[in-house]
Amino acid sequence: MRGGEDHTTNNRMEILAVIKGLEAVPDSAEVAVFSDSKYVVNTMTRNWKRNANRDLWAMLDAEVARHTVSFNWVRGHDGNLLNEEADALANQEARRLSPPSGASLSHIDETGKARMVDVGSKPDTERVAVARGSVSMRPETLGLIRSNGFDKGDVLGVARVAGIMAAKNTAQLIPLCHPLPLHQVIVDFELDEANSAVNVTATASTTAKTGVEMEALTAVSVAALTIYDMCKSADRGMRIEGVRLVRKSGGKSGDIVLEDGS
Repeated sequence: MRGGEDHTTNNRMEILAVIKGLEAVPDSAEVAVFSDSKYVVNTMTRNWKRNANRDLWAMLDAEVARHTVSFNWVRGHDGNLLNEEADALANQEARRLSPPSGASLSHIDETGKARMVDVGSKPDTERVAVARGSVSMRPETLGLIRSNGFDKGDVLGVARVAGIMAAKNTAQLIPLCHPLPLHQVIVDFELDEANSAVNVTATASTTAKTGVEMEALTAVSVAALTIYDMCKSADRGMRIEGVRLVRKSGGKSGDIVLEDGS
C-alpha cells in the first residue's frame, strides 16, 4: 500500500488495510496476510510495542481472534503479481474516495483535534453568501400567514428580525466560526402556493478574511425555526426542508454558484 491521506499516517492506513481485509473474510477462516509493512507484521509476530494506534490494534486483535491468521512480510514491488494487483486496487480506490486536490478538513489539526483556523495572513475581501430553505405546511396555515391571522402577530416580520439577529450571532452558535463585521443581512420570504410552503432566502455580506456562508445559513435556519414557532399552534406537521448554500463570492475560491438562477 502506498500514498497518503490527510490527517492520518501510513502506519494507521497499513493497520486499517489488514482490518478491512479480515472483516471481508468469513469467521473461523484460515487467512494468510502478506504485507510489505514491517510495522504491522513485526508488531503481530514479534510483539513490537504498541505505543501508538492503540485503537486500531484493538480492532485488529478482535478480527484476528475471529480467524486463524498468519502474518508474512513481503518486499514491496518485488514483482509478485498478487502484491502488484493489490497495490493497484488500493490506489484506484484511494483516488476514487479522495477529495479534490488541496481539499481537507480545515477545522481539524494534524492530531485530529478540532481547531479554529488561523486566517490572520489572509487578505480582507468583499464576500457575499446566499442561502435558502423552506417551511412546508398545510394550505390553511399558509393562508393564515398571508392574512396575518396568528395571535402572535406578524409571522414573517418576526422571522425576518430573528434571521438577522441570528446571522449577527453566528460565532456564538457555531463553535469554530469566526466573528465577522457584517455589512448587511437581508432575509426575504416567498409564499409558495404550489408547494404550500414559505421559501426563505438570506443574503449576508461582509469585507473580511473568511467567508460569510455560515451567517447566511444561520439566518435561514433561525428564520425558518421562528416561522415554525409562530405557527405550531395551528400546524404540528410543518417541516423545515432544504436549507443549503446556493451562491457565494469573494476570497480565494471566487464565485461559486451551486444552483441555477441563484
